[in-house]
Amino acid sequence: MADDFDRARLGQQLVSLAAKGVYVGTSSWKYPGWVGTVYDDSRYQWRGKFAKSRFERDCLGEYAETFKTVCVDASYYAFPGRDYLEGLAGQVPEDFRFGFKVTDAITVKRFPKLPRFGERAGQANPSFLDGETFERRFLDPCAAIRSRVGVLIFEFSRFHRDDFVAGADFVAAIDGFFAALPRDWPFGIELRNHDWLTPEYFACLARHGVAHVFNSWTSMPSVPRQLALAGSRSNPSLVAARFLLAPGSLYESAIDAFAPFDAIKHVEPDARDAVAALVAEGVATPQRRTYIFINNRLEGSAPRTIHAVVGAQFPVVCPNSIRASAGRV
Repeated sequence: MADDFDRARLGQQLVSLAAKGVYVGTSSWKYPGWVGTVYDDSRYQWRGKFAKSRFERDCLGEYAETFKTVCVDASYYAFPGRDYLEGLAGQVPEDFRFGFKVTDAITVKRFPKLPRFGERAGQANPSFLDGETFERRFLDPCAAIRSRVGVLIFEFSRFHRDDFVAGADFVAAIDGFFAALPRDWPFGIELRNHDWLTPEYFACLARHGVAHVFNSWTSMPSVPRQLALAGSRSNPSLVAARFLLAPGSLYESAIDAFAPFDAIKHVEPDARDAVAALVAEGVATPQRRTYIFINNRLEGSAPRTIHAVVGAQFPVVCPNSIRASAGRV
């Protein structure tokens, strides 16, 4: 692993970008493989050994010394409580912004057949797109740290025909859902049905001030292709993107190939081009807030991917390059 990670310089660049409304960070933060780049091993030593519990408890504060945003994946698996959220906010500076994934109790129509769902596995979800439940159990706790919330992401896993016959049915469902919600929260939708990226979908999001979350995922069009779709920037004041997997890659395979996430294992040029284009576009649009989250499973190490793109080893391309990038995928 090359020793070229300049944490201090990267931190300065990310502070400068955040001041211009562009926040670049990672998906989650508790990775011991980042010791030596993002984290100092000496902070987490106890009796001569690396203390994992101390690391997981305290490392967010050190993470925030370099980065100005992070996507909290934990909120997808359980409704976040006020104490938990205030605990997170208490570890970071005032100008740090969180992205939160909305709890899957709101976004799954039928509970997947996974052990964590117990007797609910395979059953219809009565809380799917339930606005009252979402406001009471998600928005109300988030209100305690409202100034720190950058974006709330509704991640919808791929739906099948027994969930929605067509994309128009999904659009009708989210249309009613967002119509009943307050409009002063930064909402975004991450979709996994590639054929539902239609003008009607983008128009629905625009009506409610909801951002389409550009996402790099197994079965989705590349982010450059999503960026090239008319209407895809559905909220002029908010853009969000998550770079999770290279198109065609599998989640489990990426974990096996890339753990412990301490090095770049495979470069994704199109994803890097899209990150750089979004950064450049955000800087050129000061009235907009841009949130870009990189996952370890994209290339092997999210901090090193960010370092390669933002840290001047990779040129920041102009927004006009989006269409050129899209044509290569």
